[in-house]
Amino acid sequence: MPFIRETILTTISDDGGVHIAPLGIIQDGDHWIIAPFRPSTTLANLEATGIAVVNYTDEAKIFAGCLTGRRDWPVVAVPDCRVPRLEAALSHDVLEVVAVKEDATRPRFSCRVTASGQHRPFQGMNRAKAAVLEAAILVSRLHMLPAEKIEDEIAYLKIAIDKTAGPDEEQAWYWLLEKVIDHLATVEGEG
Repeated sequence: MPFIRETILTTISDDGGVHIAPLGIIQDGDHWIIAPFRPSTTLANLEATGIAVVNYTDEAKIFAGCLTGRRDWPVVAVPDCRVPRLEAALSHDVLEVVAVKEDATRPRFSCRVTASGQHRPFQGMNRAKAAVLEAAILVSRLHMLPAEKIEDEIAYLKIAIDKTAGPDEEQAWYWLLEKVIDHLATVEGEG
């Protein structure tokens, strides 16, 4: 199995519009693979500019927010790069596309790291942050999963939220939970 880092990717369009999206990047030797689905803004921006900034953050609200329509997160300039990074990034890597493997559903952009930066110290692991991350991934796949699987996963992840969440993780959890509830109501309405 490949090593995947769950990150927040910032990309930019030709006209300067910044896009922020959660995306797992895949390690491939010295390179990282970015594999966005078609159609997506991330894909269009990578095709247009060939540059992305990978933001390594432990801010659960950003992952949850991006999947629930909240994409307006503060960004700051990266030296010698037109793509900004998240202000909340612990660190970042600037990735440059060096090769593309075309695919009708999910092309794979092979990228090399051209610059990196450290911004804040990592304060340690937290089960609630991990639960929010897993719930965010679940929310991104709601359309592919049966209702029972979704309900089971949410029930399990809620244990970590109940035991270890701070206010930010609780807010992120409820954003995601609203999305799950809306999805399940729609599925039940169709059945």
